[in-house]
Amino acid sequence: MAYNKYVAPSFESRAFTCPHCDVFSNFEWQQLYRAKGEFSPTYIYIAFCSHCDKFTIWLKFNGMMIWPQDISAAPLPNPDMPEDIQADYIEARSISATSPRGAAALLRLCIQKLCRHLGELGKDINTDIASLVKKGLPIQIQKALDIVRVTGNNAVHPGEMQLQEDPKTVSLIFELVNLIVEHQISQPKAVEEMYGKLPQGAVDAIKKRDGNTNAGTSSSGEV
Repeated sequence: MAYNKYVAPSFESRAFTCPHCDVFSNFEWQQLYRAKGEFSPTYIYIAFCSHCDKFTIWLKFNGMMIWPQDISAAPLPNPDMPEDIQADYIEARSISATSPRGAAALLRLCIQKLCRHLGELGKDINTDIASLVKKGLPIQIQKALDIVRVTGNNAVHPGEMQLQEDPKTVSLIFELVNLIVEHQISQPKAVEEMYGKLPQGAVDAIKKRDGNTNAGTSSSGEV
């Protein structure tokens, strides 16, 4: 199912995900003034969160947030993400601003565990992805898995990818992990929940139509 999308903080944006309370909220912006003879504007801005009332501090000349420091630009985990994977994901998110390489390595661990949740052995990611492809894994999800896998591998191999110099790449990797969970866990879960609400007569007719007793995994339709 859809979950609250993370919107990264940006200078003078009226709404984004608050780095303090992690809630998508409206912000009120105020420019600081300096009293020196006459009041004169500075290049410092403060944005107040309408949800938690805490503030962020920004520099106008470069549009950078200077408080709070070391804030992650990564989205929150999909709520359907298994708990053991969420723990690694949240740890990766907590260090993504200061250690993009460490975050990428942890995200690789996330998809290794995810493959196990999807019925694979969880020992060799490359082998697990190949097995999932044989079972009908969509090409877009295969590519997403391989991006996370390769980026995580290169994070611990000097000279392959300079993640410390390109932290935005790691932020996108978080989005891919959520995308994989959305496609492989959230969407099937939503379909099963809706299918479970069908009238029993309709379910019986579907079973008869398909000639099996496993209609729980069949697509519903007109009967």
